[in-house]
Amino acid sequence: MKEIDPQETTRAYAFEMWMNAPMPMITFFKTLDVTHLVRISKKKRLKFTMLMCGCIGRAASNINEFYMLPADGKLIQYERLAVCTIVANRMGEVSSCDIPFSEDWHQFNADYLRLTQQVAVTGRNHDLPDCMVIGTSALARYEIDGAVGMYSGVFNNPFLIWGKYKKRFLRTTLTVSFQFHHTQMDGAHAARFLDNLQKEIEGMA
Repeated sequence: MKEIDPQETTRAYAFEMWMNAPMPMITFFKTLDVTHLVRISKKKRLKFTMLMCGCIGRAASNINEFYMLPADGKLIQYERLAVCTIVANRMGEVSSCDIPFSEDWHQFNADYLRLTQQVAVTGRNHDLPDCMVIGTSALARYEIDGAVGMYSGVFNNPFLIWGKYKKRFLRTTLTVSFQFHHTQMDGAHAARFLDNLQKEIEGMA
């Protein structure tokens, strides 16, 4: 990762407008059709949350804005992405676990299983400071209609939250919230990311 001059990027205007705004975060909600992903999860015995995190990484990987993150009044550029998941640890608390994004599903699944198990046992967060991290929180046991993340002013990373998926007739849907810093991306980038996410879910083989 490295600091870059905002004036030499597509985020120059957004940096001036939103970097020091008291509330620069925007939250979008989208209901996804996850019917195919649920079938893949059951057929191949893969964790649904792992599949969602992998699809999130894929959906973000071809959008340039995801590789730039505003932090400490600067704009930082990254070469790699990671997806963070929240893990219940053996102490009965929760810890965060950054999974390096890989286009290779076998590699991503292996990393997901290994690292989440490590975090669950040790209770220590697994952080990848050299990656632009997309945060996630899956409240898979609970039916929620949406959630707005807290803006602390410390972490500006994009963040997705979802609850329990809902089965209706022959379809299964999942409502997600996506929070992002306006300096990092505009609404059009966020909307394209969510469209990409739906396509990645439908195209999962």
